[in-house]
Amino acid sequence: MSRQQREVYDEGQAASWLRVPVAAWRWAAGSGLIPPADAGAGQWSRAVVEATDAEQVRAALRGPVGAGWAAERLMQALGLPLPLRRSRVTAAAVGYLVRAGLLAYLGGEVEFPEVHPDQVAALARRRDLPALLDRHVPLGPDQAAVRLGVRRADWDHVVRLAWITPTGTATVEFGRAAGGSVEVPLFSAVDIALLPVARPLVDWREVRRTGLGRRSPLASLASLAAGEDTVTLAEAGQIAGVNRATTGNWSRRLPQFPNPVVGTEKSPLFDRAAVVGWLLTHGKITIPAPPSAATMTVLGTGGDPHTVRVDYPRLILADDAEGTDRLSGWAAEGDVEALAELGEAPYGMTIKRLTAVAGAAPLAVLGDVRVSERSSPAAGRAWIELSWPARVRGSANSAEGVVRHGVTYVGRGEECVCTLHDCGGIAPVLWCPEHGGIAPRMKWHPGGGIRCSDLTRGRSVRAASTG
Repeated sequence: MSRQQREVYDEGQAASWLRVPVAAWRWAAGSGLIPPADAGAGQWSRAVVEATDAEQVRAALRGPVGAGWAAERLMQALGLPLPLRRSRVTAAAVGYLVRAGLLAYLGGEVEFPEVHPDQVAALARRRDLPALLDRHVPLGPDQAAVRLGVRRADWDHVVRLAWITPTGTATVEFGRAAGGSVEVPLFSAVDIALLPVARPLVDWREVRRTGLGRRSPLASLASLAAGEDTVTLAEAGQIAGVNRATTGNWSRRLPQFPNPVVGTEKSPLFDRAAVVGWLLTHGKITIPAPPSAATMTVLGTGGDPHTVRVDYPRLILADDAEGTDRLSGWAAEGDVEALAELGEAPYGMTIKRLTAVAGAAPLAVLGDVRVSERSSPAAGRAWIELSWPARVRGSANSAEGVVRHGVTYVGRGEECVCTLHDCGGIAPVLWCPEHGGIAPRMKWHPGGGIRCSDLTRGRSVRAASTG
């Protein structure tokens, strides 16, 4: 019996005609393997369907994979542990990415769709992935607090003060025993990220460092009535980082600058949200860049390596061997607790490798690293400061941490095969006839450290004077 001939096919009918899964047809349509719908929205003509290679459509489909798997893959691309002020990517976020056209819908629930693993991998490789998530995925209150870098209590004050307006809601099911379903407000991640820019007079550093159980610095602020959240041209200049004359020039000369809502001709007042939107659209302000970060691998006494991400790192290195080096920044609450415990050991902890601190080469510390100060945790993060004697700091070797150099009290013999460094020290090797067994007494120092640099300079001066 021949199959029924149609003139127009939807996705299900086309897949049935080709005897391929509907997901395979959806992927072929989303990836451009077949021509776009030519007979209306989601409709293909008979000519297109019959000209399609069924085996090619079937072979192109891998998976599909669930929204949960896709969310985990995208979250890994952001970096684990997650960067400061970056919330978890949820399965619901994958639904928003599908609706934005960044991923093709292959099946499952619309809110938690199935997608193609190759397309997820391609999206994960995009350098603008954080910006895409901000633009297309709204955040609930808990996620919004993480994105802003504050506690949930502080975020509730931000909402109370009407500094931000929900863009929609989501229904969250808790089950009958827990009260059934609840409507949760959703907020634009772009609006959240711009809050510190839009309100420069707020001490956001103080808000973000307020620990658990302490009163929010925002609690004493009075909420504004509708239409009262306005700015002067001078305040608009503070938002954009320019003076009043510049914003006044923009308001007179540039198109679509918001009109005043209240005030006088000499002192006009503008709606804050409208001004911020105009500044962003015209490139006068930008979404704050992600924080810089350092990666540190530490060792305790006889323990396993522990890798910690430090956001907004600040490294201060002493100029002499008797000084103290300091590293401070923000880290995950669990990492701060782990570092504090490791630092309490009799000999402190060892930094095997510290990388990505601006202006400093990878370094390592032989031991005696302690936690000198830390703040109370807020939004799952805490500020921490580590310190150690400068004399035990050296350059990090990719595999071994600090390589120690030994300066012999007696000159090297002719049989020595150890590498001689510029400082005059050697790094003994097991197969050296002189130093591979019971080596003679040496004076040791960390390679690439302060003592190593001093000895290198001294040898250079002596060589120049005798040359």
